[in-house]
Amino acid sequence: MSNPLFDLDTLKAELAGHNPRAILSAALDYFNNNLAVSFSGAEDVAVVHLASRLKPGINVFCLDTGRLHPETYRFIEQVREQFDINLEILSPSWQELENLVRSKGLFSFYKDGHSECCGVRKVSPLRRKLSTVGAWVTGQRRDQNPTRSVLDEVELDTVFSTPEKSLYKFNPMAQWTSAQVWDYIEAYELPYNELHSKGFISIGCEPCTRSVLPNQHERAGRWWWEDVTKKECGLHVGNVHHEK
Repeated sequence: MSNPLFDLDTLKAELAGHNPRAILSAALDYFNNNLAVSFSGAEDVAVVHLASRLKPGINVFCLDTGRLHPETYRFIEQVREQFDINLEILSPSWQELENLVRSKGLFSFYKDGHSECCGVRKVSPLRRKLSTVGAWVTGQRRDQNPTRSVLDEVELDTVFSTPEKSLYKFNPMAQWTSAQVWDYIEAYELPYNELHSKGFISIGCEPCTRSVLPNQHERAGRWWWEDVTKKECGLHVGNVHHEK
């Protein structure tokens, strides 16, 4: 259970502008084993590394949509073997997935948007996982997308909270830039997804991700056929202020 003394407004003020280690430490102080760290198989490996140093054996989860790049699968296994973590791989409901593919095929998102497919492959298994914890940790940063420009270090997760239970989300990398994250990866000689060396910055499912050109925004390679304000999969879109 979460700490009964937890007060969101107070903690939000205390953590504003603090470094990732301080934010993760606060998350562990309040939630301990009732906390899980998300890992996408991309540059958020920095969060996983820092969390594992603060709490060896920490619970980490990763969403396997069934459509990830081969490089991402290999990278996930590399992280599992190298870091002191308890890694859980989450899969979509086979019933929901079969129904979607049977009714719309394998590439319906190119025609009617990615929300439905992401709902089945990402949001549904994530909701199942988050129902078992009091808080989770993400690798979100303000510089990743316009929809994340006002991201707080800690927030109430309005997407996955329920009337019966509040869920909190910690974003320790919120104020870091992509350059700072890569400085951290290089400084600690962390493994990284091979796709980063092939022009991929933000990495998701294979059909929905492509490399970007020099000086393009890192999210330009995600769902490139859609408007920039729609480049969220449903995991975080409800937690940014101007989306409310």
